[in-house]
Amino acid sequence: MQSTADFYCAFCGEPSTTFIDLSAGGSQSYVEDCQVCCRPNILYIHVNEDTLEIDIATEYEE
Repeated sequence: MQSTADFYCAFCGEPSTTFIDLSAGGSQSYVEDCQVCCRPNILYIHVNEDTLEIDIATEYEE
């Protein structure tokens, strides 16, 4: 099952949308390039298992 969620680029601050694989568990992390500036962001994803609410934190990939 997939869902979408928004995150803000750690480099340029622009919002982007990403797909989240809910079957991959409640805590996930992966690298995704910003759709605006093309720089890599590490996405730290937390899915609330009761409400399926998604929180995303980002940081630079150096």
